[in-house]
Amino acid sequence: MLMDANQAVLLIVDLQGRLMPAIHDAGLVLAQNLRLAKIARLLDVPVLGTEQNRQGLGPNVEEIAALCERTLHKTHFGACFDGLQEMLPPGRKQIVVTGCEAHVCMLQTAIGLLELGYEVIIAIDAVGSRQGASRDAALARLGKLGAHLVTVEMLAFEWLRDCKHPRFREVLTLIK
Repeated sequence: MLMDANQAVLLIVDLQGRLMPAIHDAGLVLAQNLRLAKIARLLDVPVLGTEQNRQGLGPNVEEIAALCERTLHKTHFGACFDGLQEMLPPGRKQIVVTGCEAHVCMLQTAIGLLELGYEVIIAIDAVGSRQGASRDAALARLGKLGAHLVTVEMLAFEWLRDCKHPRFREVLTLIK
């Protein structure tokens, strides 16, 4: 099944300024999230964010915060326990989840969305943890639980569907 931009929401989990320096390959994780958020905005996919314990970890990185339509401030590791479902636009059932830490907040949020009946898509090159093994374990677990594991580029081309899409050139510029 192909991903559908008209059914999708992008949820960026906890790309917070005080957390990012500890994340393995943080520069790549941040770059992929920025790329995906810009693509989502071009294709009218709502972009939402979360922030874990903002008092302790600070706000999301400024460039990410600027691309999010709304940001959920949370204390639970899984955002569903702090009202995420109420933030999601009605009628959209494909939730693309990215962010940090893959084995804690991203994982628990994705599992919560699966339990609520959403189709969960993980952009694997836009998630990170302090240790690569923790990230890999989270992705393996989510795959077994039924989440779709894709890359940012796969997702972009599935959302576009056709090289005649009116935004194709703009998206292609972001991918290359």
